[in-house]
Amino acid sequence: MVESNAENGGPNSGSVDFSGLILGFSSAALYYMGEATVEGRPPQKNLPLARQNIEFIRLLQTKTKNNLLPEEDRLIRQLIHDLQLKMIEVSR
Repeated sequence: MVESNAENGGPNSGSVDFSGLILGFSSAALYYMGEATVEGRPPQKNLPLARQNIEFIRLLQTKTKNNLLPEEDRLIRQLIHDLQLKMIEVSR
């Protein structure tokens, strides 16, 4: 079994990969849509901040076009799609 620590790039290493960055923006968007909790705090609805986080993901998609691994490209496309649908749902 491999331990996750700073020496082998585990979660305590401080390193972030592209997927982790995108998932962080996605989590923030969901939090501001009132759809997720963060560190035990109740969801907070702030749709302008949710939209801003989705726009960050779109910006990264544009700026990294043709430079992503296939799984990263699939992840970013799927997250944008899912977040757009959720935004429509919570905006009603």
